[in-house]
Amino acid sequence: MAVEVGDKAPDFELKDQHGTPVKLSDFAGKKDVVLVFYPLAFSGICTGELCAIRDELPTLGGDDVQVLAVSVDSVFALRAWTDQEKYQFPLLSDFWPHGGVAQSYGVFDADKGLARRGTFIIDKAGVVRWKVDNAIPEARDLDAYRKALSELS
Repeated sequence: MAVEVGDKAPDFELKDQHGTPVKLSDFAGKKDVVLVFYPLAFSGICTGELCAIRDELPTLGGDDVQVLAVSVDSVFALRAWTDQEKYQFPLLSDFWPHGGVAQSYGVFDADKGLARRGTFIIDKAGVVRWKVDNAIPEARDLDAYRKALSELS
């Protein structure tokens, strides 16, 4: 079942690229969250999208916004990718149960075994305020993130 705008965002706990557990609920009352699902580390479109987020992070809301990027890759692959690309936000491993968090948000492609390009903006109260679900080969538009985040202020 897909998560829709106005729904309470399903909480989850996943390990980041350093093996540290990260819970969505840890940001409740503190930061708005941009939850970005992507298919696979090291792939062309995913690298372009996450590097754009890395480079534009200050314009996406600064200290009031936390980006969490989620894929089915292992913690080890995410660490290698972070070291290569110098990401400054958590890359979370939805490795096991395979794609479980992506499934709970309705963005898991069971035929391919990975997440589609789903993005959810979750406010400090834990409510989904904006979402987009792009097909795997379709890159997202960062200007849409900026507009949605500005509407939360």
